[in-house]
Amino acid sequence: MNRYLRQQILPQVGADGQARLADASILVIGAGGLGCPALQYLCGAGVGTLIVVDPDVVEQSNLHRQPLFGENWLGQPKAIAAQAVLQNLNPQVTVQPHVMKLDPVNAISLIEQADIVLDCADSFAASYTLSDICQLHSKPLISASALGLSGYIGGFCASAPSLRAVFPDLPRNSATCATAGVMGPVVGTIGSLQAQMALNVLLGFSPSPLGQMITINFSNFAFGGFRFDQAPEPQQLPFAFISDKQLSTKDLIIELREEDEAPRAAHPEAVRALVSTFEQQQITPKPGQRTVMCCRSGLRSWRAAAALREYWDGTIVLIAMGDEVTADTIPNATPDTTAEALV
Repeated sequence: MNRYLRQQILPQVGADGQARLADASILVIGAGGLGCPALQYLCGAGVGTLIVVDPDVVEQSNLHRQPLFGENWLGQPKAIAAQAVLQNLNPQVTVQPHVMKLDPVNAISLIEQADIVLDCADSFAASYTLSDICQLHSKPLISASALGLSGYIGGFCASAPSLRAVFPDLPRNSATCATAGVMGPVVGTIGSLQAQMALNVLLGFSPSPLGQMITINFSNFAFGGFRFDQAPEPQQLPFAFISDKQLSTKDLIIELREEDEAPRAAHPEAVRALVSTFEQQQITPKPGQRTVMCCRSGLRSWRAAAALREYWDGTIVLIAMGDEVTADTIPNATPDTTAEALV
């Protein structure tokens, strides 16, 4: 029996639609709570190639919301575990794992290989980086975020406005699933909707999910949404994220993490400062000098950049250093798998 018979019966799919899925390549950033259901359903649907990017290993605290994995995968890289499980689910699908952290350098080559990008990283630094590059290359971006009992899913770029058009500013706090908590069915539902959005784009559904926002609050089962096809792109030059590999000795590099958080600064010549330093206008870069704001998630960097922009109009870029990934934290890692480590 044809593995895809039940979906090929649909008039929106058929044999031609199934062939389109088989020829497609989808880049999935993050194999966590959002990525697990998205990967399972895309693989089951017969998407030809899935490119999976994740720097982390499977931990026991992941299992309540990442059912792609089991106890036997504890301590192993998520991207590698996902490849093994998905190949067993559907051997007709090619799964390419990358045990590395996404950054503005490696993101370009990864996005160029894909027809659609799924942002399952739940990191606003990754989301803005993906949106900027997808917009430049006219690639559809399905981005989602989940926290606690609520979340959203949106279709951005290509024929739709970018993520920056809908979210021109970062949130006021950097709460994550690790700090604020999340329930498994919440991310499971949202990740599944990401997969369906991607399939709708590949199959040419009308109206397109690009330009569509869906919001969900599971505390009262309130589902909302709106179209943002006409949302204007920000007029002011946005703060772009770069990689620490792109630093120059000519830059004014600001390390916003304190020494107890980051004993080793982002660069040997980095100047340690606080967001309040720029709110009080205590540092002014030289004319023509690029200023690079560095912190863990990008939130402090964004706030410091916004404060500096109030009194200085030069180039400001941001770096989200993330949590350091080393060979010690990735079992059986090689220099190749850790040297590329991500946001």
